[in-house]
Amino acid sequence: MGLPEQIEKLRFDFLAQLQSISNSKDLEALKVKFLGKKGPVTGLMIELKNCSAEDRPQLGKLVNELKEELSQACDASLIRIQADEMKNQFSQEWIDATLPGRKFNLGRMHPISQMLHRVLDILIGMGFSVRLSPDVETDYYNFEALNFAKDHPARDMQDTFYLNTEYLLRTHTSNTQVRTMEQFSPPIRIIAPGRCFRNETISARSHVFFHQVEGVYVDTNVSFADLMATLEEFASKLLGEKVQTRFRPSYFPFVEPGLEVDVRCTSCQGEGCRICKHTGWLEILGAGMIHPNVLRKGNIDPEKYSGYAWGMGIERLTMLFGDIRDIRLFTENDLRFLEQFP
Repeated sequence: MGLPEQIEKLRFDFLAQLQSISNSKDLEALKVKFLGKKGPVTGLMIELKNCSAEDRPQLGKLVNELKEELSQACDASLIRIQADEMKNQFSQEWIDATLPGRKFNLGRMHPISQMLHRVLDILIGMGFSVRLSPDVETDYYNFEALNFAKDHPARDMQDTFYLNTEYLLRTHTSNTQVRTMEQFSPPIRIIAPGRCFRNETISARSHVFFHQVEGVYVDTNVSFADLMATLEEFASKLLGEKVQTRFRPSYFPFVEPGLEVDVRCTSCQGEGCRICKHTGWLEILGAGMIHPNVLRKGNIDPEKYSGYAWGMGIERLTMLFGDIRDIRLFTENDLRFLEQFP
């Protein structure tokens, strides 16, 4: 069989098989079968070298025309087949445009973030500026500069995550105190929000990480009365002007004297309930006058300046005033819980 006859036979075979193709996958297989590197059309191109020099140009033209014709036939069939496939897909995936759309749920702020922003807004409005300090801290700023000696028994009050002999995960945002004193001269009036970490057993009342806000004020003639007035003003802005406060003496290594602040239970109004453990009072923070040793570590003369500091737990505030019984709910990402906070 001569080359022209082979060309006609290939054309006839291709068009016959093309008529039975009904999907794009089979069409691609047919195109590869005839026009691929190992297909018969490529074989014809190779066979041209066996033809005479006089016939080769004409026969080469016929082979190229066959290749172009088959390629165009494939392209035209592909357009038709894809249109049919899309039409079939639309008929199977029919959508009722009159149905209501899917509800788009907007994100919302986490309850801890809500309480944190509320506290910060109040304190910024009272004249405090925000300072941040690192979560990974040195033993010096977290303990030693805050009047915790190496063998101080108060270190046992805070189970610490040590990364090595020098660095640890901070146990409180009080590490901001001396860092700020080293950078700025009095008057200093700052608040320091952030995460804290303690190696404690996770339970309904405690977790290995939590959030605190530290407050610091250093200036000349700062008194204990200034501290009490500031905390009473903060409590009234947070809970309402009629809130009652109570101050109890307490111990913290970095303040002297130290105190804890309670407010009249907002749930039972002091009559006693489960939230306040039937005492009528809720503890909200610890505070005191900054210890002279801490001022000295911050290069501030305690004979000339004095100051106060306090710290409050944001999870504790949120639990107390939201009647939340388990601190673990804040980190479990349960939408049934989170959606209760608009």
